[in-house]
Amino acid sequence: MEWKIKVETYSGYKADEYPVRFWIGEKRLEILEIEDRWYSPGFSYFKVFADDAAHYILKKSIETEIWSVKNL
Repeated sequence: MEWKIKVETYSGYKADEYPVRFWIGEKRLEILEIEDRWYSPGFSYFKVFADDAAHYILKKSIETEIWSVKNL
């Protein structure tokens, strides 16, 4: 299942942007580790490990700047 989410990012430069925390509804999750990062046409992906001891795939649309998440 995939949800639209709010994501807080860090970026020195736009190309270096990466997520540091995200919210699923009211639940706030800190990203402890970015395990992988990749790109496809129109999207950036991050495989992350969060402070709830779960792994997630965060997906960002380059065009709309909308983030979504998938729990692994």
